[in-house]
Amino acid sequence: MGSNDLITLFFLVAAVLIFLQLRSVLGRRTGHEKPPTETVSPRDVARGPVEDDSKVVTLPRRDNVDEEQRNADIDAVAKPDTPLNTSLRALVKEDPSFRPKEFLNGVRMAYEMIVMAFADGDRKTLKGLLSNEVYDGFEAAIAEREAKGEVIKSTFVGIDKCDMTQVSIKDGESQVTVRIVSQLISATFDKAGTLIDGDQETVADVIDIWTFARDIGSRDPNWKLVATESEQ
Repeated sequence: MGSNDLITLFFLVAAVLIFLQLRSVLGRRTGHEKPPTETVSPRDVARGPVEDDSKVVTLPRRDNVDEEQRNADIDAVAKPDTPLNTSLRALVKEDPSFRPKEFLNGVRMAYEMIVMAFADGDRKTLKGLLSNEVYDGFEAAIAEREAKGEVIKSTFVGIDKCDMTQVSIKDGESQVTVRIVSQLISATFDKAGTLIDGDQETVADVIDIWTFARDIGSRDPNWKLVATESEQ
């Protein structure tokens, strides 16, 4: 046997011995081992034992923080100790999802959409924002205008004020009346293109009293315009 064969045999025996030594120290997997234990940090110890979430029942919050915040939101849009403030508190009690400031922001967006949709004769947009009775009135005015060949050109400038004036709940339906002061540029032309109403360059102040309604028990969060009135 040459020297190269002796060296090869030496390393082979050494490898077998090392393998047997490691096997005796590390052991062998049998498929019945326990799962590894998770390491617990000092922070986890300070927090205390973690309970099984499947056995924990989360109770509704019953502190006064939410109620105080809701009342503060109401006081921000209606002076305390006024009939409007009292009515708003009653509405929030019946419908906790109602948020006065969010409602007014929604009214501002809806107002612009409705005014411009009426000027453009956009029945589809109006249908989704108006009650059936109000829609019928708007649709009749649009149809009459179209029959005469009249065209309204309007530019929405903005809303100066948007304030709640009255809140009521009747037969499960909440109604909120809002006074809206806006600025518009509006002009009506006949089929010959002659100006017959308004002014194409003058910004006019418009004051509308609109009432929005919503069924408190409905899953639909949207409000609809149920009454309109202009303040002269």
